[in-house]
Amino acid sequence: MERLSYIDAHGVEVPAGAEATWRALVDVARRTLGDGDGAWLGRALRLSPASAAGPWSPDPEPGTALPGFAVDRVEHGELLSLRGGHRFARYRLDFELTAPDPDRSHLWARTWADFPGPSGLAYRTLVIGTGAHRLVVNRLLHRIAARATRPAEASAA
Repeated sequence: MERLSYIDAHGVEVPAGAEATWRALVDVARRTLGDGDGAWLGRALRLSPASAAGPWSPDPEPGTALPGFAVDRVEHGELLSLRGGHRFARYRLDFELTAPDPDRSHLWARTWADFPGPSGLAYRTLVIGTGAHRLVVNRLLHRIAARATRPAEASAA
């Protein structure tokens, strides 16, 4: 397994139990990371993996992929580890979930990455140095928290 450099960690307190938070994590990750027709962007960046593969829901399994992210490890309700890369970076994003009590969870997103060569350094400066990565990850965590606390659509029927 390739060792990557630690970048950062961001967390959010979720006013929902572990199972609701886990379902929200899987759903929001699929919708956010696998959204849209970015085939041209994938080709330009040389995303790895290049395309979606395998069933993502209800629980992704190792090898399941979205463009730019493949499931490396999964422990239902506790860990979703994604790996990927493109022409400027190799990265891993771990979502770790803990539940201090039945009605509250804490979700962490931890990032590791390497940015090889001069173009990788420029990309790191653009993404990490400007705070864009922090903004995107925090927005993702807050979307997951909001989704976890939203009543299930099925119960509205």
